[in-house]
Amino acid sequence: MRKQVYVGCEECRVKNDSLFKGLPDEEIENINYHKSCAFYKKGQILFHEGTRPLGVYCVNQGKIKVYRTGDDGKDQIIKIATGGDLLGYKALVSDELYPVSGETLENTKVCFIPKSEFLGMLTRVPSFGQQLLQAACHELGAMTQNITSLAQKSVRERLAVTLLMLKDTYDVDPAAGDDTEVEINLTREDLANIVGTATETIIRLLHDFKDEKLIETKGRKIKVLEPEKLIRVGNI
Repeated sequence: MRKQVYVGCEECRVKNDSLFKGLPDEEIENINYHKSCAFYKKGQILFHEGTRPLGVYCVNQGKIKVYRTGDDGKDQIIKIATGGDLLGYKALVSDELYPVSGETLENTKVCFIPKSEFLGMLTRVPSFGQQLLQAACHELGAMTQNITSLAQKSVRERLAVTLLMLKDTYDVDPAAGDDTEVEINLTREDLANIVGTATETIIRLLHDFKDEKLIETKGRKIKVLEPEKLIRVGNI
């Protein structure tokens, strides 16, 4: 069950890391008035692949895995959203169904902006629409580059690259605080879904990386000890 909470835009810790940072004050006030915010426990679904978007989600705190489910029933994780990320806007603007699902990886605070208010803002502030287009193009370009790069690598190389990418993702979460130790907190199944291999293979390779002193593990948490060596392993 989600729990309604209040997160004011004026004191939002991730506003300046989001696409809303350049909006006029009156638009920020309008968002603040019409949005709703909720606390989601780990493992809760925000939106389902194949359903119609009713608005957009802005991550205030926490992490959300964005994934697609294949015909074989296996999930392919597309990205991990963190504080400041905006989810669902591409499907909303293009008037399409969600091509992906979103599930919380940890306790998470999310703000929801209704469709009418978000689309109205695009009309009132054309520059915001340009920002969205640039963000969508950048995300598509980065995704294409990652897919092309990873497809040419071995599973061991892909895991090394993925761990480095996840380290950066967990490191830059604005809501985490500067003193938070960077640990990748994912199930082995989720990690396998990102790398694109079997869970058993991930477990074996993580054990190898641990023996090589590249990483440290504690339960499901992974700490990167030697990023430079992982770069070489990943052939980056």
